[in-house]
Amino acid sequence: MIYEHKSVLLEESVDALDVKQDGIYVDCTAGGGGHSERILDKLSGGMLVAIDKDEDALAVCRERLKGNVKLVHSDFKRLSEILDELNIDKVDGILADLGVSSYQIDNPERGFSYMASDAPLDMRMDASQEISAKDIVNTYSEAELNKLIREYGEEKFAKSIARNIVAERQKKPITTCGQLVEIIEESVPHCSGKRGGHPAKRTFQALRIEVNKELDGIDVFLKDAVNRLNRNGRLAVISFHSLEDRIVKQCFADFSADCICPPYFPKCVCNHRSLGTSLTKKPIEPSALEVQENPRSQSAKLRVFVKK
Repeated sequence: MIYEHKSVLLEESVDALDVKQDGIYVDCTAGGGGHSERILDKLSGGMLVAIDKDEDALAVCRERLKGNVKLVHSDFKRLSEILDELNIDKVDGILADLGVSSYQIDNPERGFSYMASDAPLDMRMDASQEISAKDIVNTYSEAELNKLIREYGEEKFAKSIARNIVAERQKKPITTCGQLVEIIEESVPHCSGKRGGHPAKRTFQALRIEVNKELDGIDVFLKDAVNRLNRNGRLAVISFHSLEDRIVKQCFADFSADCICPPYFPKCVCNHRSLGTSLTKKPIEPSALEVQENPRSQSAKLRVFVKK
């Protein structure tokens, strides 16, 4: 299968980095290489570090990206370790696109899509990961599934879905996306489909987040990223659902503040000092034209922070 992925907010995110020709930049989630390629186009004497945990993505980047680029097969949350291994102290800009690539969604073998009925229930961004969506669906308790689907999927019918998953797996293991979709559709009132797309969308999101531990350590990564920036360096983060965006928004607010003590404290005791400024009080969102050309970009939000 050809690796196809449309880079979301391409111009906006690369422009947000304010790329210097001789600077050092990091694309934490290289994917199909769209953002990386645009950054490289702006460099002359500078360097790009392109990271991805998906070996298929890196294979595409090896063919696509030309110039002074170092490709790294790893999780972007290891940013500090990666830069240490490359003997890089500080960089001028960091971009992180937290979304799943179109290739991963559209490739049935990866098991991300609720539209691929015969696909194995997998959802691992890195094939070497031990735990898949199939493992979670067939081993988590009803209470664990309910909490997972309710919190990560923001699904109001989580209790019913969890109960029916447990009932069905007692008959036979749930191994395909289609099996899970059937269970979800039987658990969700038909009229609810009007509230936000396919009835399985939220549950599949919840499972994907759990499989790949997408929310774990985002705050630590953001702090590491800011610490690795040169003065006036920029951090640009694209998120695709409210849970991620909430973390990014709060972290950027904390990084910008001179005090993060609770408001009822009579005086500051945190000794926190501002690291810079959030440039996006409101996130940058895709244009109507981009959404029309790439509907999957609709939920994207870009937030930008500049270090002082």
